[in-house]
Amino acid sequence: MTTVAEMIVTALADEGVTQIWGVVGDALNPITDAIRREDRIEWIGVRHEEVAAYAAGAQAQLTGTIGVCAGTVGPGSIHLLGGLYDAKKSHAPVLAICGQVPTSEMGSEYFQEVDNDAVFRDVSEFTATVTNAAQLPRLLEQAVNAAVSRQGVSVLTIPGDIGGLKLDTDVRPRFVARDRTIVPGATEIVQAAETLNKAGRVTLLVGIGAREAREEVLRLAEQLSAPMVLTIKAKEGLEHDNPYAVGQTGLIGNPAANSALEDCDVLFMVGTDFPYRDWYPTGKTVIQLDARLDHIGRRTPVDVALVGHTGPALRELLLKLDTKASDKHLKKAQSEYHRWTELQQRLAEPTHDRKLLGRIRRHLDNPDQLIRPEAVAAAVNTHAADDAIFTSDTGMSTVWLSRFLSLRGSRRLIGSYNFGSMANAMPQALGAQILDRERQVVAFCGDGGLMMLLGDLRTAVTYDLPVTLVVFNNGRLGMVKLEQEEGGLPEFGTVLDNPDLAAVAAAMGLESRRVTDPEDLDKAVADAFASRRPVLLDVVTNPDEISIPPKPTFDQAWGFAIAKVKETLESRA
Repeated sequence: MTTVAEMIVTALADEGVTQIWGVVGDALNPITDAIRREDRIEWIGVRHEEVAAYAAGAQAQLTGTIGVCAGTVGPGSIHLLGGLYDAKKSHAPVLAICGQVPTSEMGSEYFQEVDNDAVFRDVSEFTATVTNAAQLPRLLEQAVNAAVSRQGVSVLTIPGDIGGLKLDTDVRPRFVARDRTIVPGATEIVQAAETLNKAGRVTLLVGIGAREAREEVLRLAEQLSAPMVLTIKAKEGLEHDNPYAVGQTGLIGNPAANSALEDCDVLFMVGTDFPYRDWYPTGKTVIQLDARLDHIGRRTPVDVALVGHTGPALRELLLKLDTKASDKHLKKAQSEYHRWTELQQRLAEPTHDRKLLGRIRRHLDNPDQLIRPEAVAAAVNTHAADDAIFTSDTGMSTVWLSRFLSLRGSRRLIGSYNFGSMANAMPQALGAQILDRERQVVAFCGDGGLMMLLGDLRTAVTYDLPVTLVVFNNGRLGMVKLEQEEGGLPEFGTVLDNPDLAAVAAAMGLESRRVTDPEDLDKAVADAFASRRPVLLDVVTNPDEISIPPKPTFDQAWGFAIAKVKETLESRA
């Protein structure tokens, strides 16, 4: 015979789960005791449950298999929510095991009691509370199968008096594999081919759903002479050695990508649910290929819908496509993109500001405060391994990553690109690093995001995880500052009173270095990557460095000017 807790842990180990992330306590004690006796699973004790959920979600995204996190009664489980919402929005299969008060106390407003099924209903594909041992293994089967098949979150709640109960049967749960062979119908394929063959100028908007179909996507772009706009998640696997790629669109994008979208006759969305409606062109014929029916048409009106996985769908479509006679549209987009990237590379020179200000004969009272964030991202790109895994906090650090990090080789990238959390980069890096301690893992951290979950720097030390944490320390909530100023508002509430982050990291046991001089940047980055211990690089960057949108409007420019006047007047007052 076995207990409820033992059955759950053994079944997850059989499914290939190697870590469970969380904070121990009360209702989870039978679960963690079962983990203690299961050699195939490692318990990773974090300082905050939100880190556990982000780490588990990162593992799910990188491996394609289920990630597991745990939180105990009440606040312990609720702390998981931030990371679980990120998993939901990233379509990452995650199982959250949550504690609950004893069944005899449920519904009595007991200490720390919350209704987990109600709390987690919005974030989860499946949620259930085990109130009787006989409900297992059925509820565990449903939870895992729902998370895997629907690519989302499942929550299984275990009251404190349930985990230790004996099971009367040795029946094991039966988990099902996810179907990856959806192909659009023949009629829809023909309709898409006819539309593309008649089009003069086609632009591809390609997302993460096409990552496993690189060869087919490149053949599609070649045959259609189509520029390829990539979402940031599609940089992985599709950006490097891709002559058709013209960068990203949206606030982190560039003018060439925007022009490629605006100038086309037909927009072909391939494996993407790019969420920003304002950045879609209007008046175009739109084809959308996606494996999820509910994604079709929810961002922009779609004329031809193809429901299926990218690889098999494009293999069918390519057989019916003509070769475009003119590559004028493609050449124009490529030329604009090359010009833009050349200008960006100049900005990445560490001493760019000194040279510029020297030419206009301005005196630098404190040149050490002018490290360009572009230079930081460019240095990381130069020195990081070709198989490194990267994470990034939402905000300006993602902007610099998108523009200066090339996902060459077998590099991987994950971030909170749909949920938009500030604090995800470090926890996701922990989850990635423990999968392979020999592989380089690099987090692009904002100073605001890092401070939110600062305590789990120690988790990297505790479990000897050699992550490299690169902090863009501009003393600001940089993206919020930009939003305020573009709206004509003076900067307010965005200044961060940071400690010496390198000193804090050193006190926590990490190797660390604070970089304040552009001349020291390259060596500092190279030295950080040479270490195989947890490292934090605290780079003091220019807080006034801004990212200009690819299609800046007059209102944005005017708002920025007005904001700067207001800030100047307030500082003089």
